[in-house]
Amino acid sequence: MPVNTATSAASTDIVRQLRDLPSLPAVVVELLASMEADEVDAHLLGAKIATDQSLTAKTLRLANSSFYGMASKVTSIHQAIAVLGVHSIRTLVTACAVTGSFPADANLRFNFKGFWRHSVGTAVCARLLAPHLKLNPEAAFTAGLLHDIGTLVLATRLPQKYELMLAYRREHDCYLAEAERAVFGTDHAAVGSALAAHWRFPASMQNAVAADHDWEGALPPALPLLVHTANIVAHGLDLAEDPEALVPPLSQAVWNALDLADAEWQRLFRATEAGYADMCQILVN
Repeated sequence: MPVNTATSAASTDIVRQLRDLPSLPAVVVELLASMEADEVDAHLLGAKIATDQSLTAKTLRLANSSFYGMASKVTSIHQAIAVLGVHSIRTLVTACAVTGSFPADANLRFNFKGFWRHSVGTAVCARLLAPHLKLNPEAAFTAGLLHDIGTLVLATRLPQKYELMLAYRREHDCYLAEAERAVFGTDHAAVGSALAAHWRFPASMQNAVAADHDWEGALPPALPLLVHTANIVAHGLDLAEDPEALVPPLSQAVWNALDLADAEWQRLFRATEAGYADMCQILVN
């Protein structure tokens, strides 16, 4: 996949210059280190998660949500791991940590709630699409949740320049990434990939975030294509309720690679909206 080295270098420089980037909880860093491991000690994993009471409580709420359709309520992390599996619980813990990493700031003119609504919608759609492309649903969810995380870096750490970028976007009526490259010399996808590296997410996740808007060469099937499509669906469903958001076009190449019948698209839209509403009650509201 082609990489714009100038954009990548600019994004890395931005992340390096920012000394107050949020850190993920220690338990999440440990979980990320085991993300690509073939075997994980479920008992040890549960014990580590249980050390963070806030993460534990939020993770259990997610595990008991209708999105996972549990037959009975789970009351402990070990029980949740036994029912949902290690990979699902690791995904939920990571989601709780990531969505709490950039607290809303009333001094900034940035729609934090709208941002996370779109990100969660993209994550849910990516997870639903993953089996169709024979990709890991948990990796798809996490990549979808992270796909715009660079926007938060730019908006919260460089707010004045971000305002200039928004003014450029309004003046030129262009996509956000185009305005970002014009003002910052990079875009949120590249910055998000650099932040994912800073947080020690696996290389595959970093690449998926970086290629969110530059998926060509990733066909078929690949995580960047999946996230790219889920992002379009989330924008098309207007889950962020942002009147200024532009819906990216779904290219013929992507349409052909997905090979979904009209009825399958309709089911995807309905399931994304339902799952998004459920997850947002816990992760966003």
